[in-house]
Amino acid sequence: MLSIDPYGDGMSTHAQRARSFGAIADEYDRLRPSPGAAAVDWLVPDGCQVAVDVAAGTGKMTRALTERVPTVIAVEPDERMRAVLADRSPTVRVLDGTGEQIPLPDGSADALFVASAWHWLDPDHALPEIARVLRDGGRLGVLWTSRDRDIEWVRDLDRGPDDPPWDGASEGQHRARRAEGLADARGYQKPETASFGFTRRMTLEDVVEMVATYSAVITAEPAVRNRLLDVARDRLQRRFPGETEIDLPMRTWCWRAERIPR
Repeated sequence: MLSIDPYGDGMSTHAQRARSFGAIADEYDRLRPSPGAAAVDWLVPDGCQVAVDVAAGTGKMTRALTERVPTVIAVEPDERMRAVLADRSPTVRVLDGTGEQIPLPDGSADALFVASAWHWLDPDHALPEIARVLRDGGRLGVLWTSRDRDIEWVRDLDRGPDDPPWDGASEGQHRARRAEGLADARGYQKPETASFGFTRRMTLEDVVEMVATYSAVITAEPAVRNRLLDVARDRLQRRFPGETEIDLPMRTWCWRAERIPR
């Protein structure tokens, strides 16, 4: 049976998967979606002057922030991802660091964001470190942007050919697991959640290539990865016969809270 759980550990370790994206940094930047505009508007607080994008990757969220905030700082541990980020966001200060060790002074940020990366952080260390960097009342925003897995055919794009359907209940459980530590985050108040759907025009082949940018697929054995992508391509061609481009349903899931005053 061919099976890759996009949220599970599979045959690779958590650390190996977390470091896997740098090997495909250019493809990641080209194929992964930017967060929905409505989601970013909901996350960025009024009057925000300094925003920090932690685990910034190639800067998908970073670039969205530069359209709304005067000063944006990006923090990313992988030098290959940082190189793409710096090249495509020349006005942004780009730093080497992690969510557990942020190279910024105490109380120096109005808002801090973690986009599609919270599940790679250690919440026991990241939450207090982020609180250190935020000013009193500052905003922590956590978000994930992906194809809309609440829609069955979209969810099935990385399901193996012999696997049972990936149901909505399982999807909700995995989403909760990715947000570990946020439900009872100490040091923060007024937590809120929201999600925002949108569509992204893509070629069918780019949709297939986007499936290949997720860590479980990147780190899979070549034969398993190639077979999975062949299955995804076949499913798309069957659903959209004769089409070369489609509007792919996307969604940004969001969590936000305020730093409790010191």
